Amino acid sequence: MSQLDKSALRRTIIQQRKSLSTNEWQTKSNLLCDRLKTFPLFQQAKTVFAYFSFRHEADLTILFSEHKNWAFPRCVEKTLVWHSWQPGETLNVGKYGIKEPLATAKTIIPLSTDLILVPTVACDQRGYRLGYGGGFYDRLLSLPQWATIPTIGIVFDFAYVDRLPVDKWDIKLNFICTETCLESFEYCS
Repeated sequence: MSQLDKSALRRTIIQQRKSLSTNEWQTKSNLLCDRLKTFPLFQQAKTVFAYFSFRHEADLTILFSEHKNWAFPRCVEKTLVWHSWQPGETLNVGKYGIKEPLATAKTIIPLSTDLILVPTVACDQRGYRLGYGGGFYDRLLSLPQWATIPTIGIVFDFAYVDRLPVDKWDIKLNFICTETCLESFEYCS
């Protein structure tokens, strides 16, 4: 598949997400979060990197009441910088329209991270993800200090597809979580 095909697929799936009613979107999000809450890796994690929902991505808000050290990204240049955030703390809206912690919030380093919840447009049954095309997560996850931290791609069932186009820089995720399943790719080639 070409870049054009990736762009078309991205537009189609984002449109599918946007077409969900608020009730459908919240129900699917809650089911997905309930599945995550019962996953031992999530239960044992002390520091979790997450995201604030954008463009009708799965809403993880109900997870934030779990007793974890939460960190969220700020887009700085072409990289993601992770900052501590807890419910009730002030947020900014970043340059892409995504909520993010204040620049003055404590920066969190990879060494202290147990789990990364990765936003996706789509995921495939090999563990690859389709993002928004900026390469932020692929660049992050390709760095040696991030490579050993478990990742869970977050996606709704309709965006969990058989096979996505893959470029040489795409990084495979360890797990995919939808509202009906949680798949492991740790031992897949």
